[in-house]
Amino acid sequence: MRLYDVTIIGGGIIGFGTALGIQRKNPELKICVIEKDEVVSNHQTGHNSGVIHSGIYYKPGSLKADFCVEGRASMAEFCIEHGLKYNKCGKIIVAYEEEEFPRLENLYERGVANKVKGLEIIGPERIKEIEPYAAGLKALYAPNTGIVDYREITEKYAQISMENGADVFLGTSFESYWDPKTVGDNLILETSKGEVETKLTINCAGLQSDIVAKKMGINPKLQIIPFRGEYYNLKPEKKDLVNGLIYPVPDPQFPFLGVHFTKTVHNGLVEAGPNAVLAYAREGYRKIDINPKELLSTLTFPGFMKFGAKNWMTGFKEINRSYRKNVFVKDLQKMIPEVQKSDLDSGGSGVRAQAIGTDGTMIDDFAIEVADKSIHVLNAPSPGATSSLVIGKYIANLALKKILS
Repeated sequence: MRLYDVTIIGGGIIGFGTALGIQRKNPELKICVIEKDEVVSNHQTGHNSGVIHSGIYYKPGSLKADFCVEGRASMAEFCIEHGLKYNKCGKIIVAYEEEEFPRLENLYERGVANKVKGLEIIGPERIKEIEPYAAGLKALYAPNTGIVDYREITEKYAQISMENGADVFLGTSFESYWDPKTVGDNLILETSKGEVETKLTINCAGLQSDIVAKKMGINPKLQIIPFRGEYYNLKPEKKDLVNGLIYPVPDPQFPFLGVHFTKTVHNGLVEAGPNAVLAYAREGYRKIDINPKELLSTLTFPGFMKFGAKNWMTGFKEINRSYRKNVFVKDLQKMIPEVQKSDLDSGGSGVRAQAIGTDGTMIDDFAIEVADKSIHVLNAPSPGATSSLVIGKYIANLALKKILS
């Protein structure tokens, strides 16, 4: 049984971003990554729409705000350095009614406070210059927003990590651990393929992160609630309706960003979506995917009960939009009136790991908990992928303090 300085649980973009961060700080450390699936980036990372966010939406001074602005630049540099797919296409956040103007101005002010560069409030003529088929009275233009392929990026992270000496164990799930008091200074992790001895464990398990934390004796006072986001794709002959990214002004009563258009790096494929509906399994990518144990855990969690009581109407609207294409299309037509139901094919889906506290509030910032011999990333939704190199650097600093203390 080999001894590792650091064992990372979870082979997504946060897990491998953390591996890179540690190797950059101290290349001598022995690191391993264990991933329960047979491939890396198989869940949130691999189902991500690919947007490099610029940092507009997040509360100034929050980890999300600070990490996203630095992360956007780091991500762009990484893609350019390694020849990965990257398109700095820009984004418009469009107001369709005058009552949305104050919220648009607030987003602009947040972006300025977060030191996002190049932001402009633009009118209808400028909107048409950027997105000729888009409607709107006013918009916030973020020229530095871009599009990438986060699965490709994670595979590159993994490749570099392994070239630098990290061991990666795929098809290996974490099951339990031995109390370090009974085995000396190190942790013994029980996995589906044997034991791993490690000085420090870092939990980057995404959709399973709260479960892993509890298995390690941590009471995180939150629970991961899985929300499925569903997409339609514009037919190839209609892809020229969109040049980059078109978003609505976020609804303050809705905890997600709303359906939008994304022109991906995959031959100009345009995705429309996602919505946000409760998934009946943590890896429930289809409507028919149900895990009774996980669903019961969600429905009986006091925080979700409180969240549901406050947001039941929004939840009903999202379910209605999920099952009725006409409703989905109507929202898209606010952004691009020319889009018709016949222009859309069913697309993919993803599941967001959104942490909700016991009081029923969505955890609005990244949540990273430090324990005696473990570090737990308990909430890293958007802009987690954008910020992955910066999150990795941040966790690396925490890890080195633990290992070297």
